[in-house]
Amino acid sequence: MKSISITPKLAQYIVDRTMKIIDCNINVMNNSGKIIGSGDIERIGELHEGAMLAISQKRVVTIDNPTAKKLKGVKPGVNFPLKLNDEIVGVIGVTGEPKKIIQFAKLVCMSAEMMMEQEHLLKQLSQDNRLKEEFILSIIQSDNKVSDLSEWSRKLNINISLPHVAVIIEIDSGQLGIQTAMSELQHIQNELQIITKSKLVAIKSLTEIVMLIPALNKFNRWDLAEHKSNLEKLVNYIKTSCQVLVKISLGNYFHHGIDMIARSYQTAKIAMLVGKKRMPNCRHFYYQELILPVLLDSLNHDWQAEELLSPLKKLKSFDHSGILQKTLTTWFNQNLQNSKTASTLFIHRNTLEYRLNSISKLTGLNLSKFDDRVLLYIALQLDK
Repeated sequence: MKSISITPKLAQYIVDRTMKIIDCNINVMNNSGKIIGSGDIERIGELHEGAMLAISQKRVVTIDNPTAKKLKGVKPGVNFPLKLNDEIVGVIGVTGEPKKIIQFAKLVCMSAEMMMEQEHLLKQLSQDNRLKEEFILSIIQSDNKVSDLSEWSRKLNINISLPHVAVIIEIDSGQLGIQTAMSELQHIQNELQIITKSKLVAIKSLTEIVMLIPALNKFNRWDLAEHKSNLEKLVNYIKTSCQVLVKISLGNYFHHGIDMIARSYQTAKIAMLVGKKRMPNCRHFYYQELILPVLLDSLNHDWQAEELLSPLKKLKSFDHSGILQKTLTTWFNQNLQNSKTASTLFIHRNTLEYRLNSISKLTGLNLSKFDDRVLLYIALQLDK
């Protein structure tokens, strides 16, 4: 097992804090007896024989004037072994007449040990958070290198057997420097963990945080409206408590499959991309409200998309004013109901029928046929 050690940074911090309270010089030595923190900077790096005695004999060593003259690098004072988890990790020395300062030295030692414990706990917490982040990132990427997911989740005290859905929080940090952006990300991550009481929050990049939330509510039901309400409140809270604006997307809930979380993440990712393109002023995107464009997104760079878009391209080549395209879009938005479409466009039904007939001729598709209607509707979705 790796032995616990006290760092020079923490040692000097202990010195600076305690010397503000008592009017004595303080030295902090590591577990080899070397001075690594001191009120007298010139002494840093020296071996302290009094500290070496305290470490080897595991006891408090007091040094008076006659004794100090016999030892190297030592002044009169008291040297207390510093313990963390019952292991001596260093020594703290308070300079002065032992009888006068012994009680102060005890308090300084107790204070130093408390500071070390706090530092140790923070390091453990930071390490746990890093492991959790690696765990989450492995899950959402379907990383095959994860040999034993259940064992890993058990050690981290995460119940991954419960159904989860992925949430992506995208941060607009374009105006911030890298350090500021990372600081804001960590702040938001901490806030999310506190508010949602979730351990499954990971920073994926300088602009993205991933959060895995329980898919089902307390009644063991998937409730989109409840998720939307909670996430919109979350965005508003972040907006008021942080310096950055965020957008949020919710992925799909998959009932079965070992990669259901990875699939949920992918749907959240594409919902974010599609949502920003279609609704740039919106800050909340939900896969369940963008199912068709999300599923069609994978076609955008393939030959199938070109084929699906070809009838619409024919229409555009003749419809320079865009009137026919607007008519077609409105017709689909009104669920193919001619009267509602004509009313929305403020035109006569005969005018609408004329336009629809023109669309059929220009695209080569028969709008009375279901398949041809679907082809045009998909083309409109791909074209957004």
